[in-house]
Amino acid sequence: MSTPSNYYCSLLKFFCENQNQTQAKRLHCHIIKNVTNPEPFLYNNLINAYGKLGNLTYARRLFDEMPIPNHFSWNTILSVYSKSGHLSEMQEIFNRMPSRDGVSWNSLISGYAGYGLVTKAVKAYNFMLRDGVVHLNRITFSTMLVLASSQGCIDLGRQIHGQIKKFGYAAYVFVGSPLVDMYAKMGLIYEAKQVFDEMPEKNVVLHNTMITGLLRCGMVEDSKRLFQGMKETDSISWTTMITGLVQNGLEREAIDLFGQMKLEGLSMDQYTFGSVLTACGGLTALEEGKQVHAFIIRSDYKDNIFVGSALVDMYCKCKIIRYAEAVFKRMTRKNVVTWTAMLVGYGQNGFSEEAVRVFCDMQRNGIEPDYFTLASVISSCANLASLEEGAQFHCRAIVSGLISFITVSNALITFYGKCGSPEDSSRLFNEMNFRDEVSWTALVSGYAQFGKANETIALFERMLAHGLKPDAVTFIGVLSACSRAGLVERGQQYFESMSKEHGVIPAPDHYTCMIDLFSRAGKLEEAKSFINKMPFHPDAIGWSTLLSSCRLYGNLDIGKWAAQSLLELEPQNPAGYILLSSIYAANGKWNHVAQLRRGMREKGARKEPGCSWIKYKNKVHIFSADDCSSPFCDQIYAELDKLNEKMIEEGYVPDASSVLHNVEESAKIQMLNYHSEKLAIAFGLIFIPRGLPIRVVKNLRVCGDCHNATKYISKITQREILVRDTARFHLFKDGKCSCGDFW
Repeated sequence: MSTPSNYYCSLLKFFCENQNQTQAKRLHCHIIKNVTNPEPFLYNNLINAYGKLGNLTYARRLFDEMPIPNHFSWNTILSVYSKSGHLSEMQEIFNRMPSRDGVSWNSLISGYAGYGLVTKAVKAYNFMLRDGVVHLNRITFSTMLVLASSQGCIDLGRQIHGQIKKFGYAAYVFVGSPLVDMYAKMGLIYEAKQVFDEMPEKNVVLHNTMITGLLRCGMVEDSKRLFQGMKETDSISWTTMITGLVQNGLEREAIDLFGQMKLEGLSMDQYTFGSVLTACGGLTALEEGKQVHAFIIRSDYKDNIFVGSALVDMYCKCKIIRYAEAVFKRMTRKNVVTWTAMLVGYGQNGFSEEAVRVFCDMQRNGIEPDYFTLASVISSCANLASLEEGAQFHCRAIVSGLISFITVSNALITFYGKCGSPEDSSRLFNEMNFRDEVSWTALVSGYAQFGKANETIALFERMLAHGLKPDAVTFIGVLSACSRAGLVERGQQYFESMSKEHGVIPAPDHYTCMIDLFSRAGKLEEAKSFINKMPFHPDAIGWSTLLSSCRLYGNLDIGKWAAQSLLELEPQNPAGYILLSSIYAANGKWNHVAQLRRGMREKGARKEPGCSWIKYKNKVHIFSADDCSSPFCDQIYAELDKLNEKMIEEGYVPDASSVLHNVEESAKIQMLNYHSEKLAIAFGLIFIPRGLPIRVVKNLRVCGDCHNATKYISKITQREILVRDTARFHLFKDGKCSCGDFW
């Protein structure tokens, strides 16, 4: 081999590392012009370079132009086809080879194994054995073990293990590591440990593989002992431990181990940083996350796309969106993981509109979403109750084929449920080829939120009949449905079955559902008795639920008890003051109302201003009570005045008990007339075409008067009106509401 050939080969290697095909072609032109009769070594390197750069046409042309390709030339082109997945061309070259060695057979086996073609890989392996065991080597066994592991073929793996022993390769560490890995991935950790223990020599790689297997099987203490007993560790050992601890829910230990690794002065890679940032995000450990970020800035990984994505995710989970945005904007390169991290972060922090915007920006930047990205943006549309945008993403899911991913289908079921279209949820559910527990739970929750109690319970019973295991979320839906249907005994039975029959430990949300179950049915003493028997005190929602029912049924004694308990728990929560004020106001105790208001001011408790919004022509129109900021203000108020006259003619009587002011009755009625949800509904009646439902979202619960008034509006206008508040969906149609009279 001549010195110029050496030089040319070094350049080709450099161009391949930098994926610079243009320069490789220029060098090829230079060789053609200046080198007479290039030696086979140079030809082989050119073929290999074009293969690595993805230009298989040039690689094959070079091979075909060789006067007399040598054995290395045949192996080179065979390897090119094997690694690129051109398996028919690979087999054709292999069949034409004048002679074959272990490299040839390994390329053939690797080609099939790399694409999960078990039968063809095993067939090639068997032909290799017939051709002579002299061709067998550690690469052959490693390839077959990786194939068995990736495809879950335990029988094949055990057969290869037997042949490893038979042909004397059991002591080779290079073979031992994939063997340990295979058994561990199959969940056969004791077989993996036996292979590890029987190895006469153990290097760092083998130890790392065993630690990975133990952590994957949840054997954290065993992995710690093995790690601490290692005579020699490397960066991979430490990163493996950090990653495994995070995966086993031991984020604090992972962060502490990262600190020790830093003190040891070991080098860190993108996986080390990615894992410790995941730990910081999981614990919402902002300070530790910022320290890791500062360390990354001083390292070579500040521009790494994997690390940047992990930083975005960490800051989002710590609820510091502005930091996540800063990292995201500074990243020069972004992939689908980066965009998805920002999108999910917005969605989880209540910025659903920003999440949808990020998805659109991602598409404009030429990044194709994966199934997780699409499911996430659909969830954001569900939070916005934006049926139009969500339906567009549904179409995209169908066109792209991502609808086949169960995560996307489940997100769509949830989306249609939250947007008040349970029929679409049901249709999509029935069209699914495969359904998991999440699919059933999504539909159960959708029916429950919409007040379809009978459908919810029937679906839950079907779920049990199919042998599926309900989870905590499923039971929230079922208990809510029983509550709305007044099925107290049935709800009690389901609650008791949670831990006894299904192994689900009731959480505060389930106890709140039970409080609601008793309270809605007017069984306030039973609700009080249930609370006194609870293993812990109710949360703010639980007390507010009871207090709200006390207001409805006029039970001052239990209402005072609930309000006092709520105010002790959260002194600055305005719900206790407001609901108790309602009870006092209904009983004409205005001095008590005034005292409560003073208490609110002293405690700094402020009622969140109520607002409602409606979407029209891709724009969200937001209204507050007595709002005059809309450019359509005059039309809206005129529409409401006209509706009020017709409603009164139909028998509507304003419910002034919602007004907590000691003023004349006429003034109270005037205050009720222009609540935010009524303004939004009037806007919808003016602009939303007939035949389409009017969809309104409110940030608080709909008051009793607005609930009653909307029933009259739906009857008078013959329009379908959907109102989603913080509690549930209300479908108003022909003077009735899906949730009945008790909202």
